[in-house]
Amino acid sequence: MNLVLLGPPGAGKGTQAKRLENRHGIKQLSTGDMLREAVSSGSPLGQQVRSILENGQLVSDDIMTEMIADRIDQPDCAAGFILDGFPRTVGQAQSLEALLVKKGTRVDAVIQLKVDDQVLIDRIVGRFACANCGENYNKQFRPTKVPGVCDVCGSTEFTQRSDDTEETVRARLAGFYEMTQPILPYYRDRGLLYEIDGLQSFDQVTAEIEAVLSRSSAAAS
Repeated sequence: MNLVLLGPPGAGKGTQAKRLENRHGIKQLSTGDMLREAVSSGSPLGQQVRSILENGQLVSDDIMTEMIADRIDQPDCAAGFILDGFPRTVGQAQSLEALLVKKGTRVDAVIQLKVDDQVLIDRIVGRFACANCGENYNKQFRPTKVPGVCDVCGSTEFTQRSDDTEETVRARLAGFYEMTQPILPYYRDRGLLYEIDGLQSFDQVTAEIEAVLSRSSAAAS
């Protein structure tokens, strides 16, 4: 089962991808992680990526596609993969489709986690973590049971990402929508796009994703 998971920052893609990994053995592939792995590998492709990033340039679609081609051939992708962060343009979607056709496979479903912008902003701006054990919290949606005290380890020290500000989050959302919106009709026209309310409980979102997988599996058989 090969999936593309779409959704703005903070929509819960990471949580759902990890659940899919655990239940179905399909590997989450984040483009950010793949870029870092390529650079650290020291391979010819990794050296090329390092040079591009160090010069402040964008990695081309061709290189991204080559990197994904190498990654999905690895043993941990034998049961399938979840692409997170790619494709983001119609050109990338077309390159991905051509790559998978060559490998005799395809994207089975594209799942978009839809969220209300203001709720999403509140979710991101309000998140913080225990500095000692790393447990995650949210000022509005998941505060500590005792104010200022970690539920898990009892620490009173917490951290918050410096870029989790409303201004930064709004800019990230605008960039996401501008880049990603054009690929939605591309996948909708192919009957692959499924939209899920990402503001439901994590368990409900998981249940709806599982229903999509069941329908996609039935359609492919």
